[in-house]
Order: sequence, then structure tokens, then C-alpha cells
Amino acid sequence: MSLTLDSVNLTYPDGDSRLTALDDVSLHVSAGEFVAVTGPSGSGKSSLLAVAGTLITPDSGRVEIAGVDAGPLSSAARDRLRLESIGFVFQQANLLASLTALDQLLLVADLRGDDKAAARTRASELLERVGLANKAHRRPARLSGGERQRVNVARALMGSPALLLVDEPTSALDRDRGEAIVTLLAEVTREQNLATLMVTHDLAHVHLTDRVVHVHDGRLVDSPEPVPAA
Repeated sequence: MSLTLDSVNLTYPDGDSRLTALDDVSLHVSAGEFVAVTGPSGSGKSSLLAVAGTLITPDSGRVEIAGVDAGPLSSAARDRLRLESIGFVFQQANLLASLTALDQLLLVADLRGDDKAAARTRASELLERVGLANKAHRRPARLSGGERQRVNVARALMGSPALLLVDEPTSALDRDRGEAIVTLLAEVTREQNLATLMVTHDLAHVHLTDRVVHVHDGRLVDSPEPVPAA
């Protein structure tokens, strides 16, 4: 299972003209591969992630996820593809204040229509995997920032996705907690054979990824040298 972007172009209306967000972008992320996307603000990183997640339909080009060409799909089929094949780790954990860590994951299972007993088992296993088995029944207010981000990762894995899309996961964390989260992402990418694409401005942790691609003015360009591990 993998992600393939083939000659993707994306523009937005800009007055009487159109602004190019992605310019002939081609990218392949294999199963078990962890790829970081870097670039300055406004370079097209977020647009790339949105297209990869089928949240935005490009003007042209092909987006293939787990062997499925997303282009011809109806809106409902695209929603189903996201639910069944894509996990999203958001910049902010966006946890529901009234739900425990366990219930955050079970909500995903409810949306998917999964068997309740099997879902509870998987949710418990995932919370154990991210180091939160002893905090499964805590609500977000009683979790640290790093712990909330770990719930965010576990929730993204709840549907056994083929593709994991990660948006600036360290932006609200200090260096040590940020490194712990990126290390966790690297580990689960290998363990669950995921194709993982992470947008980040933080070069301090890209040495933990398999590959770095750099976006500038909507195009993929030669990657900067990764910052070596401390």
C-alpha cells in the first residue's frame, strides 16, 4: 500500500488570475516509508498534504492511495476512502474535551461501523502502544501536551490506515517531546507498514525519517541537508 502523486497541479482563484499552489508535483511514498516535507511558509506544503488526503481535488494529475485512483471517485466514495485508508495526525490534537482518551479512539470506530468489542480491544492496544495504557480513562484536560499528541497518533491509527498524513506534529511541543512524537511516528510506520507523509517546518527531527522532500513555490526541489542527530 502506498501513496502516488503523478504530475499534480493545483491553482486557486486570485483576483482576475489564478495562484499556483502545486506545480507538476510527482511523489511516491512506499509502504513502510516515512517521508518529511519541508519548505517555507506559503510554499505549498499544506496544499500537498490536502491533495494527498483527498481533501482538495487538483486541477490535473493523478492521486492514488492504496492502489485506488481518487480522481474518478464520487464525493461519498472519497469520504469512504479517507475513513478506511487514511489516518490524519493534526497539528493540534483537537480532542473532544468530554471524552476520555479511550473514547476518542472508539468514536472513530463508531463512524466506521466497526464491531464494538473488537474496536475496544484495538483502542486499548493502541493506547498501550503509544504509552498511555494507564491514562486511557483520562480526559484531555488531565493529559500533557505530549500525551494529547500521542492520543492524536493513536486515533489516526484506529482505522488501520494504509496512509498516514501528519501536519506539523511538533509545533506545540518542546524539543524532547517533539522528538518523542516523531520517533513514535517512525516506529509505527515500520511496524504497521504505513506510507507516512509528514509536513514539518522543524528540521531538528527529520533525521528520524527515511527521506526529506523540499517544496518551494509549489514545486519539489532538491532537499536541504537534514540536521544531524544531536
